[in-house]
Amino acid sequence: MMRLVASDIDGTILGHDGKISDRTIKAFQACRDAGVELVFVTGRPPRWLYPLQEQLGHSGIVICSNGAVVWDLESEKALSSSVLDAGSVFEARRIIKSIRPDALFAVETLTGFQLEPGFIENETSELLAEFTPAPLAETLTADDAVVKFLAITRKGTPDEFLAEVQPAVQHLVSTTHSAPRTAMLEMSVPGINKAVTLAQYAESLGIEAADVVAFGDMPNDVEMLRWAGDGYAMASGHPEAILAAGQQAPHFDDDGVAQILEAKLSGQRV
Repeated sequence: MMRLVASDIDGTILGHDGKISDRTIKAFQACRDAGVELVFVTGRPPRWLYPLQEQLGHSGIVICSNGAVVWDLESEKALSSSVLDAGSVFEARRIIKSIRPDALFAVETLTGFQLEPGFIENETSELLAEFTPAPLAETLTADDAVVKFLAITRKGTPDEFLAEVQPAVQHLVSTTHSAPRTAMLEMSVPGINKAVTLAQYAESLGIEAADVVAFGDMPNDVEMLRWAGDGYAMASGHPEAILAAGQQAPHFDDDGVAQILEAKLSGQRV
């Protein structure tokens, strides 16, 4: 039985053009009409959820920042959050700097974004234009509720960067990545990931893992794809996500999520 659909956003239902296909929109609407619960589970912060509102008309719950925040789109408030303390952030930063001296850093907080100079190559980026780069030592305080700590390097691949850093900081943070080509790591409270928060949300609805269909495409989706009764990695996704899921949805370009949902709603075996 499909009682809850949990979907990643970027690379799963949303393309580089910022668009969700008409077919995918119709498939999600058909799920709603059939009484199936929808929740989106993303690495994005709350301020970047507008595609869900504008294109899908979604006004419900979104699990953000790789599970660190449960956000209510209707009230525009955090229902729960798991935050890193500044001490852990600075110690993780020190360790990563010792491994990759060229690394640069940023933090997502419940109230905004702080980034070091050079963190983004294009300083005129519209998405981050409202934030002024400055050293974290000058901006991050003990009162800041950090939900995601970011590290970026211009050298090597995301997988290489993760393999180097993860073992060294695992006592301080959970580490993953979701960028196909940019070597950027995403860190949160130890033990927090998409699966942990999704499991708590499903339990609050009285829904078991066996009745959850989940979609994702990158390493930050791995735990969620393993947890769900029906986990589907996009055929266009990262090999680690595909291995973890054990099942594939067709390629993103072929509206893979929509194809799986249409088949399930019509009672077809997939």
